[in-house]
Amino acid sequence: MPVVVPKPLRTLGSSPRACFGRHALAALAVLALAGLAARPAAAEGLAKDLFGAKKLPAVAAPQSIGFYSKGCFAGGVAIPMDGPKWEVMRPSRNRRWGHPTMIALIEKLSRDAAADGWPGLLVGDISQPRGGPMLTGHASHQIGLDADIWLTPMPDRKLSIDQRENMSATLLVDEKTHLVKDALWVPAHMRLLKRAASYAEVERILVNPGIKKKLCDTVKGDRAWLRKVRPFWGHDYHFHIRIGCQPGSPNCKAQENTAPGDGCDQSLAWWFTEEPWRPNKNPDRPKARDVMTMASLPAACQAVLDGPDPASAEAVTFYGDGVPVAAAPTLTVAPAPARASASGAAALPASINAFAATPEIGIPLPRPRPGN
Repeated sequence: MPVVVPKPLRTLGSSPRACFGRHALAALAVLALAGLAARPAAAEGLAKDLFGAKKLPAVAAPQSIGFYSKGCFAGGVAIPMDGPKWEVMRPSRNRRWGHPTMIALIEKLSRDAAADGWPGLLVGDISQPRGGPMLTGHASHQIGLDADIWLTPMPDRKLSIDQRENMSATLLVDEKTHLVKDALWVPAHMRLLKRAASYAEVERILVNPGIKKKLCDTVKGDRAWLRKVRPFWGHDYHFHIRIGCQPGSPNCKAQENTAPGDGCDQSLAWWFTEEPWRPNKNPDRPKARDVMTMASLPAACQAVLDGPDPASAEAVTFYGDGVPVAAAPTLTVAPAPARASASGAAALPASINAFAATPEIGIPLPRPRPGN
């Protein structure tokens, strides 16, 4: 059900002896409210500033609200800064938050990719604690179902905070030819992308057009997974994982299905014409995040914004491999029956609370959506 967080009532701090009587104060309050209602959208606070200021998620059952580029989410959890096979990059951005299924998937990918020969993941932006439009960067990543993974392998040492903030990623694509730099591409890159595409929850993987072309030219045998790998601007040093709307999120808006086929057709050839790279005809046009107010987002996002904080970031950090998320003592949610997972382990129930103890899990299988 939608997140509903009641707001506390506010009273006017006046005295019976004030120069205004009670009736005058009441009339003044009505006029003030009318003035607020009449304010133009431009006078409202920007949603990116409001969501960007939140340091912790909203205490609630996990729920994505709206679309990937216009929404928010509640009940988010953080991926730990360090794991056996991952490290979080650019920690000062505070974008290591996501829906529990997204965080579980990243942790699973780190283990599976290591078995495939990838040293470990450098995790880029996932989402802000409550999602919403970001202060800088992405148009999407707003509902906890997107994540960026660097195409640079994790070093064999723990990176310092300074290195995580300032270390440059490896650019795999030539900016002039839009083709992969062959000296930097290794078969492990293909195996990493194939593993990410193998999960049922993953609906899209966005890569640079040059990387898509490299895969089209070199992948042998099973090519069905290439359908999920879609070319897009940027993405020359990282790839973007997007999972579908999860159970328990009735207000999550699904994206369109990918086109049939492996995507190695004329739609890819278009990226190697002049048209995609022509200068912007209106370079001064503001980006959506720079004009988006709360009125632009689903109404439930106001309740997410106003929702209570957990005790700490550690209390809502998701540890896989059997290490639970710390429980919040002020919140009680009845457990739901576990569903079977792809790995055979217990999976996240549809209504699980992000602050309840979480068993070791595989990747949860999505329930069929109504009408499917």
